[in-house]
Amino acid sequence: MTYCGPMAARIWLIRHGETDWSRSGRHTGRTDVPLTPAGEAAADAVRTEIADITPGLVLCSPMMRARETARRAGLVPDAITDDLFEWDYGAWEGRTTAEIRAELGDPSWLVWDHPVPAGATPGEQLEQVASRVEAVLARCAPVIADGRDCVLVAHGHVLRILTARWLGLRPIDGRLFALDPARLSALGFEHEQHVITCWNATSAAPLGG
Repeated sequence: MTYCGPMAARIWLIRHGETDWSRSGRHTGRTDVPLTPAGEAAADAVRTEIADITPGLVLCSPMMRARETARRAGLVPDAITDDLFEWDYGAWEGRTTAEIRAELGDPSWLVWDHPVPAGATPGEQLEQVASRVEAVLARCAPVIADGRDCVLVAHGHVLRILTARWLGLRPIDGRLFALDPARLSALGFEHEQHVITCWNATSAAPLGG
C-alpha cells in the first residue's frame, strides 16, 4: 500500500473510477460513460482513503463519471466546473490510440503532440486545456494560501496537464504523469517549491513511525 505523508496544504487529485471506455483505452472526452462495477467499488474505497482530509474547496467535473466518483467518495462539491471537463478529443472521441495510428498510418501518433480535429464536438488543442486548468489552479490558490486543502475530481488527461502547470512545466509534459483511476495524488510544496507530494496512492494516511 502506498501512503501520502503529512504535509502543508495540498491539492488532492482524484481521477474518476473505471469506465468501459477507460478500461479499453478509448479516448473519453465529452461522452458521458458510466462507471463499471469495478469503478464504483474503487470510488467507494476512496471514501475511507480520504477520511482524514477536511477540504476547504472541492471542485468536480460536470461529467457523470466524475460526479458519481465524488458522491461515492463522500465528497460534496462546492462547485461543478466546466474547467475540469476532460480534453475535448473531437474526431478522436471514442477511439483508441491503436485505431487512430492505423487510420493515419503514423505508428508514433499521440494525442499530446498532434492537432485535434473537429468531430461531433469542436475538439480542443492542448493549449486550450492548459488555459482551463490554470483557471482551476488560480481558484485553488487562496484556499491553499489559507492553509486548507483542495480536492479536484476529474479526468486523466486534464489532471495530468494541471499537474504539469503546477510544476511550472509545459502542458505537453503532462504525458509524463500516468494517472490511474480512483487513486489519490497530491500537489503541494517543499519549502516554496511546487512539487508532487504523492502519486497514485491508495491511502492518504501518513506513514507510521
